[in-house]
Amino acid sequence: MGKFLIRKTNTGVKFDLKAGNGEVIATSQVYKSEASCKKGVASVQKNAPVAAVENQTVEGWKQEKHPKFEVYTDKAGEFRFRLKATNGQVVATSEGYKKLASCMKGIESVKKNAADAKVVVEE
Repeated sequence: MGKFLIRKTNTGVKFDLKAGNGEVIATSQVYKSEASCKKGVASVQKNAPVAAVENQTVEGWKQEKHPKFEVYTDKAGEFRFRLKATNGQVVATSEGYKKLASCMKGIESVKKNAADAKVVVEE
């Protein structure tokens, strides 16, 4: 089972969603407070399981409604995804993947793990 790990940074608070094997499968922006970070976690829990996948790496890709996972290539040519909530805000992002298939597996892992992941606040 996955877990959200909330931790302090030098500039605020952020979360990582970890899969059952401990791998980080999505991460958040830096929030000003723990409370707003927890709202971000709640948004991922609510939106990830029902989000459509919009693959922007294929020609003629179809725009999906929010919530959605946007798949894109970064400046280094790696595949990444970002989860956008119903309001269009980005609530979670991925690491870079060398292969599109791996990126898609990452999305599936977020969809599977987010809803019932426990929330742990690092002290």
